[in-house]
Formats: sequence, C-alpha cells, structure tokens
Amino acid sequence: MSDAPAPEPAIIARGLTMRGPWGPVYGPVDLEVAAGGVTVLVCPAGSGRTALSMTLAGRMRPRSGTLSVFGRTRVQDIFAAAALAGIDELDTVAESVTVRDLITEQLRWDARWYKLIRRADEADLARVCGPVFGELPLPPLSEYVEELTELDGLLLRIALANTNRPPLLVVGNLEQVTSDHNRDLLVGRLVDLGRDQTVLTASVNGVTGHPVRQVPVANVSRAELAGQQKGGS
Repeated sequence: MSDAPAPEPAIIARGLTMRGPWGPVYGPVDLEVAAGGVTVLVCPAGSGRTALSMTLAGRMRPRSGTLSVFGRTRVQDIFAAAALAGIDELDTVAESVTVRDLITEQLRWDARWYKLIRRADEADLARVCGPVFGELPLPPLSEYVEELTELDGLLLRIALANTNRPPLLVVGNLEQVTSDHNRDLLVGRLVDLGRDQTVLTASVNGVTGHPVRQVPVANVSRAELAGQQKGGS
C-alpha cells in the first residue's frame, strides 16, 4: 500500500455564492474536483448552473466564498488556466459562417499581433480539431455551422476554446447534444481529453458507461434557492 499523499484537488470551492438583479443565482456551493479525468456536476439545468460553470472557469467573480483552481485564487489567474466551451452566453457562433472562417479567426486570435495568418487549410483543421474529434470525422472546412450536427457543433466549439490546452477544460453541459448515441460519443471524447487535462462538465441525470466522476451539486436551481429564502424568513 502506498503512503504517498493524495494529490491536491484541481478545484476547491467553499461557500461560493452569486446574486443577480433578481436575487440569488446559486449558492452556497461547496465543491472539490480531483485533478485529471472527467468530473460531471450533477445538478438541474438553468442560469445557476451556467453561472457556476463560468465562475469555476474564471469568467465570473462570485459574490462570496473562496475558490482555488490549481492553487490559483485570483479571477484573472483562474481565467488563464481554464478553457470554457458550450456556454451560449459566451461562445455561440453565427450560423452563416463556415468552419474555415472560425478556425482562421481563432488562429489569428492566438497568434502574435505582428504575424500574418492565412486562411485555414486542412493542416490547420487537423491541428485544431484533431485532438478533440479523435477518430470521429472532422467537419469539412467549407461546411456552414448551421449544417453541423449537434455533436460536431459542440466538438468544434470545444476545439476552438481549447487551442492552448490549459490545465482545466470546462464544457457547459451534456444535454445540448440531445441524441443518446451522440452524447455517448461526446463523453468518450471528453474522457480522452481528460488524459491530459482536468475536464469539468454538467448533466441533469449524470452519465453511465464511462469512467467519470460524478458530483451532486445543490443550491443551483430556482426551487432550491426559493426554499432557502422561505426557510430563512
């Protein structure tokens, strides 16, 4: 039996809360996410879950509580250590653009300001999308986003967000892929990415058939928050 200490969790959240103009959004939330692999937050869909995902990726500042992501506690440092994809409020793309357009834009965004970046070609498609799509067929460069399947559309958004391969990858939620078969393929791809990153996503009903960790999270739905207020009044 090994006496080596357990590795420090990738994410430690204590008492996180968020409020908006109309009242509580989520919290208090206590959470630990182990480093590496895929962790699925099992909780109701809605604005609370979305805001929590954005907070854990350093895109929102909580009202109260503490958050550490790979030892980083400042929002800007957490932001730099995390990629976020599949959040409609942040990375929705116009349907009338092509895969080539999106990859070209991302390559230009990632490049030094003085570098001239040509339009994306097949090699760029493979470099950006290959690690995320794995053995699945890559979308054609000429394909319009509106013509992509739900699975391909989300995998493309993940690929664009993940070009720099930060330690943490947060994917909004699994239910945006409505086909059971395609959702199973999506989880399989996230498991593969979890070999080199810590992957965090969310689901209403959880995941079966894959080696993922599942963490129930409370206090992210309107009903839960309303119950708190009623109980405290």
